[in-house]
Amino acid sequence: MEIRVQQEAFAAGAELDAFTARASGAGAVVSFSGLVRDDTGRMREMVIEHYPGMTERALAVIAAEAVARWDLADALVIHRYGAMTPGEQIMMVATAARHRVAAFEAAEFLMDYLKSRAPFWKQEHGPDGASWVAAKSGDEDALSRW
Repeated sequence: MEIRVQQEAFAAGAELDAFTARASGAGAVVSFSGLVRDDTGRMREMVIEHYPGMTERALAVIAAEAVARWDLADALVIHRYGAMTPGEQIMMVATAARHRVAAFEAAEFLMDYLKSRAPFWKQEHGPDGASWVAAKSGDEDALSRW
C-alpha cells in the first residue's frame, strides 16, 4: 500500500505500470485519475491545501480499510496539493485484487472517501477572485453506500 500527498505532477501511465508490476497474485488492476475540472469556464487555477501528517494518516487509514475489506493485493493513492490549472491531474487511485469486482469496488470506495471526507480544502481562483469549493451532497450520498 502506498500513499503519497505531493505538490509535484505525476505521470499516471508510469505510476500504473509500476503499481501493476508489484501487484503479485492479482488478477485485476483498476485505476482512476482525476483532473482539475473547470465547471464555469472562468477558473484560472485551483489551490488545494492540507495539513501535512494529518492528511497522510487519514488516507492511510481508509486505504488500509479498503485493503482489508476487499482483500486487495495492493492499493495506491496519490493526491496533489498546491496550485493547479484546469486539465491537470489532481489525483490517482489504483487497486489490485484477485478478481475485478473487488478491485472496482475498492477503487470506488477510495474515490468516494476522497471526494467527501479526505482532509483537503479546495479554492478556485478566477477573474472575480477566490472562492472555497463547497462539499456536494451527491458526494456524501455516494459514500453512504459503503
